[in-house]
Amino acid sequence: VVERHGVKKRRRQQHSKEGIGACGWILVSLSFLFVLITFPFSIWMCLKIVKEYERAVVFRLGRIVSKKAKGPGLIMVLPCTDVFARVDLRTVTSNIPLQEILTKDSVTTQVDGVVYYKIHSAVCSVANVTDVHLATNLLAQTTLRNVLGTQSLSQILSGREEIAHNIQSILDNATGKWGIQVARVEIKDVRIPMEMQRAMAAEAEATRDARAQIIAAEGERNASEALKQASMVLVEAPSALQLRYLQTLTTLATEKNSTIVFPLPMNMLQGFYKQ
Repeated sequence: VVERHGVKKRRRQQHSKEGIGACGWILVSLSFLFVLITFPFSIWMCLKIVKEYERAVVFRLGRIVSKKAKGPGLIMVLPCTDVFARVDLRTVTSNIPLQEILTKDSVTTQVDGVVYYKIHSAVCSVANVTDVHLATNLLAQTTLRNVLGTQSLSQILSGREEIAHNIQSILDNATGKWGIQVARVEIKDVRIPMEMQRAMAAEAEATRDARAQIIAAEGERNASEALKQASMVLVEAPSALQLRYLQTLTTLATEKNSTIVFPLPMNMLQGFYKQ
């Protein structure tokens, strides 16, 4: 295992030497010689401080040194031959501007959002894309329009979390080669035309009215069934009807009504008809 590691290390060194060429190594040697001659004044030009949340990608004669980022802490940069770029690894908040979208059911809406992402590979973010933050923001805008264009308005209003998760997956797969890791995507606001808002409000009101009528009809049906059962009980016990009548009179009396109707049986009036 140690021999294999040594062979791989030698191959990497050979590859690095072959990368800059003989002329490149001559320039690097001259740069080292310049640092030694002008020491200790040159040390202030060579030493750079990289913060804890930063990484430095060092280019030596146009090639990335060791194919990886350096830092945090002190790093050494040779004058004339080395150039370095700082990369911030903290989470970045990127606002998606208001996008005008035509939904699947031909409704024009305006949607905005926010994307949270961070750089997990400093080398890829510098070497594979010109401006990683601008590219991520533009890709987020395009992805938002493409995804919401395949959804209806009701799906957008009711399934924000699912849509945001879908957008996050697409962005994470697309920006992986740029060294970007998308942590979260949120849809902030969905704006619809005023006419559509009025139509949706009217539809919701009509739905509530229909539901109220259905509930009232069910109540009437239950009440009629209860009255039917009560009438069957009263038929079996005639005295119960008289008791119910007295109870009704008591209720009317408590409400301070001036008119009370007394029902009379028809058989009591038959004598007057005969006369």
